[in-house]
Amino acid sequence: MPRRSLAALLSIGILSVSALVGCATAPGAPSAPEPTADDTTATPSEVRAGWLDAGRGIAVVTWGSSTCVPVAAEPVLAGTTLTVDLVEVADGACTRDMAPRATYVALPADVEPTGDLDIDVTGAVSGRTVLSGLTEAPVAVDEFAPSAGWVGDEQVALLTWGSSGCRPQVEAVTSAAGGAVVTFVEPPADQICTADMAPRVTLADLSGIAADGPVELTLSGGNVASDGPVTVLGRR
Repeated sequence: MPRRSLAALLSIGILSVSALVGCATAPGAPSAPEPTADDTTATPSEVRAGWLDAGRGIAVVTWGSSTCVPVAAEPVLAGTTLTVDLVEVADGACTRDMAPRATYVALPADVEPTGDLDIDVTGAVSGRTVLSGLTEAPVAVDEFAPSAGWVGDEQVALLTWGSSGCRPQVEAVTSAAGGAVVTFVEPPADQICTADMAPRVTLADLSGIAADGPVELTLSGGNVASDGPVTVLGRR
């Protein structure tokens, strides 16, 4: 499984935000002007994290504008501390909301997912968290396969691969045997998407979802393909 390079991740973020120009303001939410130099200083944020992609990557959740999700530069590992520098790539208006948003971070090859990971977030936002190691080595998944990981007691991060300009949006989460069905919003027929293959991380609320053992998610709709149930990695 090849590692995603810094250049690839930055290009993904630029394509993603470019595709949002002209439609970044959510209904009923006031828009903000393009960030100025004074807006680029690091803002303290609560940070959460979860394992994804069979331990080859993580989701880093920070708080800020829901339409301007930062991208990660290539992380640096020193011992058990992973420094993740987040880069704001917005070149258009951002909504003035304060929402959790998730960034995919491809991990260095020597990160062991069964060990705890101290995560130090720098750059556009700053904060720290500790990601507990998995109780056992994750089952390998194919390249570009969907995956999921706990990022809170009731919240999961869902990793899918596809156009960076057309991020999946969760429409509903319903209980099912062994877990839940996550249904995504169907995109408009005339929606134009960038022709790239990028990691897209979507957050889903699993409040009230119970299962004996690991929670499994069935992904449905929104042009999100899955060959079968996706097991949520990590601890609830």
